[in-house]
Amino acid sequence: MIEVDKLTKTFGGAVAVRGVSFRVAAGELLVLVGGSGSGKTTTLKMINRLIEPDSGTVLIDGVNVAAIEGHILRRRIGYVFQKVGLFPHMTVAANIAAPLRLSDQAPPGDDERIRQRVARVLELMELPASFASRYPAELSGGEQQRVGVARALAAEPRVMLLDEPFGALDPLTRDRLQQSFMEVRRRLGLTAVLVTHDMVEALLIADRIAVLHDGVLLQVGTPAELLQSPADPYVERLLMTPRRQARALDDLLAGQPAGRTP
Repeated sequence: MIEVDKLTKTFGGAVAVRGVSFRVAAGELLVLVGGSGSGKTTTLKMINRLIEPDSGTVLIDGVNVAAIEGHILRRRIGYVFQKVGLFPHMTVAANIAAPLRLSDQAPPGDDERIRQRVARVLELMELPASFASRYPAELSGGEQQRVGVARALAAEPRVMLLDEPFGALDPLTRDRLQQSFMEVRRRLGLTAVLVTHDMVEALLIADRIAVLHDGVLLQVGTPAELLQSPADPYVERLLMTPRRQARALDDLLAGQPAGRTP
């Protein structure tokens, strides 16, 4: 579905991404993980050409994205980011409808199709129909993020890119939204690439994980493969926190103080 081949990008002489290659199968969720400055967001944005690579190629369904005008390409790919980016002067319905009005899926005057699609994606994201008439300022952070995902789904993309979509939320809201997104993705058969700095999140939601460090792709594998056979000391260090947390929970369940396993 998505083929990334030897992507490279420099900024002011500094290499941000160096020869990154990976594939994402249809219906798969690949999570890009790494610390700040690892190149994960730059890599994500090169897929939909928000950032143009210096070299390398991206194919979606066998088509080189460089052959598609950037604005047309981005209308075909759902995009969600941490700060949501809802238009504050527009209602939730108008925000969700924006990509439909920009695409060829809702001809001018086809208000009924837009209304039905808005209602559908609100339902998918477990938001009441009454939210359609609200404004972003009237919503909680988690509700705004759900609207952001709903907007990305409005034009029925087959591919979604998500940049730290849950990072700014409290733990309970974050978990609920993660679960909602994973259910929607499975139901719709979406192919997705998600960026996070949180290895625990990556292990819990990914089909496969790609670890980047200093612009270099160190390892790609399933969560189990990374846990069982980390290919680099940096990957091993990223896994230390989830392993320590898992041991602490095991200790608590066994009635021992956390971290006191004999």
